[in-house]
Amino acid sequence: MRSTRQLSITLPNEMAEMVRSKVAAGEYATESEVIRDGLRALAARDKAVEAWLRSQVVPAATALKSDPGRALSTVEIRRHLADKRKRAGRGPG
Repeated sequence: MRSTRQLSITLPNEMAEMVRSKVAAGEYATESEVIRDGLRALAARDKAVEAWLRSQVVPAATALKSDPGRALSTVEIRRHLADKRKRAGRGPG
C-alpha cells in the first residue's frame, strides 16, 4: 500500500513563486518538499496552540469560573497591557 497520495493544489501566484524560489535556491529538492515542510510547521503550530490551551487557558478559565472575583476590569486590563508595552520599550501604540 502506498504511503503517499498525489494531490493537485492551486496557489496564489505569490505563494507559487515562493515555493519555486525555495527549490531554485537549493533549500529544497522539490516543490512537494516545500509544501510538506510547510504542513509540518502548521501541524507543529497547531500542537503548540492545543498544548497552550490545555496547560494555561483551561486552568485559568476554570479558576476564574470558581472565583469570579479574580477577574480584571477593562480599565485594569488596559493598564496592564500599557505597562507591559512600556517595559518592552514599545510605547503606547
